[in-house]
Amino acid sequence: MRGGFDGKTVLVTGAASGIGRATARAFAEEGARIVAFDIHDGVHEPDAGHDAIVVGVGDAAREADVLAMIAATHERYGRLDIVCANAGISGGEAGLFEQTVEDWQAVLRLNLIGPFLAIKHGAKAMLDAGTRGSIICTASVAGLRAGAGGPAYSASKAGVINLVQTAAQQLAGSGIRVNAVCPGLIETGMTQALYDHARSMGREEKIGQLNPLRRGGEAREIADAILFLASDRASYINGQALVVDGGLSTSLPIARPRGLGETSF
Repeated sequence: MRGGFDGKTVLVTGAASGIGRATARAFAEEGARIVAFDIHDGVHEPDAGHDAIVVGVGDAAREADVLAMIAATHERYGRLDIVCANAGISGGEAGLFEQTVEDWQAVLRLNLIGPFLAIKHGAKAMLDAGTRGSIICTASVAGLRAGAGGPAYSASKAGVINLVQTAAQQLAGSGIRVNAVCPGLIETGMTQALYDHARSMGREEKIGQLNPLRRGGEAREIADAILFLASDRASYINGQALVVDGGLSTSLPIARPRGLGETSF
């Protein structure tokens, strides 16, 4: 699909690493003009071969920063077609009795208020320009049911899923689509400690063993799903949460049957 986004302008939050970085690169490879937005200076690291990428450092959950980035996008490119609200934090794995109100506020601020601001101001910019755009938020399988993240993180991602549904209805008739992608276990900075521990123990093959593909995912696989949702091929998909988890969420906990070629003793 190279060139599928020629002339399109894409704003990506949380673009310094992981899924956000992979998404910015993927859109650039398809001809888009990219505004990469992150609170970390790593967003300034050169992206070889993609001179269509410009960067901005700011807080995705601070309204003034979001407004400034959208204004800078219009000043540079004159339009905004796609917003990827990807910035987020895990908040750790502490349980209900260990997490504090401050922990919850920090997680909800970036993971839920951040996407709200991206939708609010991204959609306003599109409406003002008469653009039939697309907004994609990064949610998680943790937002679908328990067992994939800490309490605050899981609640925030459930909120993102409902937010895109509500926003799609609020924007009825505008031609602006709002969707979410729900990654499963993906190797990013957020999950690096888990991957590093498994590798140090010689148990890398155990990563992702609970899903039918029996492996973890890669950031580019999520980026490809985001590109699909942003593309004209997804023109009738709106207010949905696309799950990309190797099949993890298709089943309740079970005693898994052995795979093809495996012997039962």
